[in-house]
Amino acid sequence: MKEGVARFWREIPQRYNFIGNKCGTCERVFFPPRESCPDCRRKSMGKMKETKLSGKGEVVTYTIIHVGPEDFEEQTPYPIAIIKLEEGPQVTAQIVDCPLDEVKIGMKVESTFRKIQQDGHTGAIYYGYKFKKLR
Repeated sequence: MKEGVARFWREIPQRYNFIGNKCGTCERVFFPPRESCPDCRRKSMGKMKETKLSGKGEVVTYTIIHVGPEDFEEQTPYPIAIIKLEEGPQVTAQIVDCPLDEVKIGMKVESTFRKIQQDGHTGAIYYGYKFKKLR
């Protein structure tokens, strides 16, 4: 069994529902959720509130992967982007359902629930978020 399987399953609510949290002091939003706000520190302890994120955002930058890591070789080429969510956090994710020549900085995107990979040894299928062009 892969070492990361247990952690992956613990993080299911965040992966499947785009759940982050917001500081009750400065209102900064985080994804993935944090225990405390790095800006407010002690003032925010106990004031972090769970918040559902829209899953919509904008491509800040991207690259095209031509030589994929193990278990992703068959998916190449594919775009990976840093996406700034409407609520503020930035995430790294794959762009899907979009021709490579249409991926652009500033492109509006929305999250979609997709298969990430399958563990051949255990048969476990890992799902999570990717992003697609907002139509």
